[in-house]
Amino acid sequence: MELTANQLATELVDLGRSAGLDAVGMADARPFPEVRAELERRRAAGLSGGMQFTYRNPERSTDPSRILEGARSLVVAARRTPAPRLADVGAGRLRIAAYARHDHYADLRRGLSCLADHLQADGWAARVVADDNALVDRAAAVRAGIGWWGHNANVLLPGRGSWFVLGAVVTDAPLPTSEPVDDGCGTCRRCLDGCPTGAIVEPGVVDARRCLAWLVQAPGSIPREFRAALGGRLYGCDDCQEVCPVGRSDRMADGTDDPSADVEAAWVLRAKDDELMDRFGRWYIADRDPTYLRRNALVALGNTATGEDRAVVGLLEVYLASDDSILRSHAVWAADRLGRPDLLDGLDAGGDLLVAEELAAVRDRVEA
Repeated sequence: MELTANQLATELVDLGRSAGLDAVGMADARPFPEVRAELERRRAAGLSGGMQFTYRNPERSTDPSRILEGARSLVVAARRTPAPRLADVGAGRLRIAAYARHDHYADLRRGLSCLADHLQADGWAARVVADDNALVDRAAAVRAGIGWWGHNANVLLPGRGSWFVLGAVVTDAPLPTSEPVDDGCGTCRRCLDGCPTGAIVEPGVVDARRCLAWLVQAPGSIPREFRAALGGRLYGCDDCQEVCPVGRSDRMADGTDDPSADVEAAWVLRAKDDELMDRFGRWYIADRDPTYLRRNALVALGNTATGEDRAVVGLLEVYLASDDSILRSHAVWAADRLGRPDLLDGLDAGGDLLVAEELAAVRDRVEA
């Protein structure tokens, strides 16, 4: 007997839950013209900061029919990224954001694939999309009643916050739409006020040029004015989620220290390219170049280590002699940050503009 749309939707929700998805909702597959216009406005205003994800092709990512011709519905799902209580990062240790510690998207895709397989077995077309530029996943999640647009620009699930990864199945099956979720942020400003660089410029709007989560992914040099705020981060930033009161009690109740939450800076700075990519290659790394992981590690080393540690001094000396302009210039900053400008005595920029600029900044600080 052919299932009704409501029966099929119920089966999909039950199947999603059994496949490890924490929330499943349905939405129609109409384009998202308001989202497209907003993405284009922010990009024109420079708020994208060169970020391609989401901003690369708003015309395509806001139209589900570009993914599947004849698309009628979206089955949107969320899978939790555990956000355990964390011990303070020790000297020379680097923090990894919660969503990046494990391949949560692989688990999400497996759950979504179960839903797609079920739809296809019933004779419908279905395509899985997650963690790519094909679909504005947060807008889809809001339309599907998964949660609401949070002031931190993430989707917040009622009572559970934003510690989730999102994805969807685009299908030509006609499915009922889920009820929307009311805005639960109200007048709260904790994420805006708690952002270490003031990157959340208004509720729901992030200036990527100031966002630490983007700056550790972006190519080139990390702007000098944001390096101290980077603290011990190697990848990602959880601050706007950490301060959010939504779901805090749920998070604290099951929190435990996570040994995958940090990594030794010395290991990152000594590891070979293939070792770094084997361990962290599933992350977005600019140009697939592990140089940027070392760049981040040098800044974090400058923020968390001690200049009296011989091993730290040894690492700085290695990178101050590097042939790589980005690494050498960030090593200059780290040495000065750790109170070791003596390591820069006699250092010749050798025509390297980035290194020359860093050395000039050190001189300006000393002479001020």
